[in-house]
Amino acid sequence: MKMHESPEDYLETILILSEENESVRSIDIATHLGFSKPSVSVAMKKLKENGFISMDPYGKVMLTDAGHEIASKVYERHQVISGWLTSIGVSAETALKDACRIEHVISDESFAKLKELYVRKDL
Repeated sequence: MKMHESPEDYLETILILSEENESVRSIDIATHLGFSKPSVSVAMKKLKENGFISMDPYGKVMLTDAGHEIASKVYERHQVISGWLTSIGVSAETALKDACRIEHVISDESFAKLKELYVRKDL
């Protein structure tokens, strides 16, 4: 399934929050992203229907293997792109905002070369 920017952002956020907290709930996602609780609830329903997350009876949100794979890919892109941008002099705030947009549209080939250059130069 082809993912679009918003679902990828949700999955990435769940991954980040799950690394910081023992459990992740929809309200945590809404707070982190600055979205309304109803918007997040609709998104969680769609992500669950598509097999990217599961939810326990108490509202704990967990990534499935498929969801984790996508979230990890997006998060790695975010880290490499924002790191590269700051290494060439872009402010941290701008680098983070730009990385959030670029991570969704950059091709696998371009990202691989950017990552190779970023890691090789140890910027």
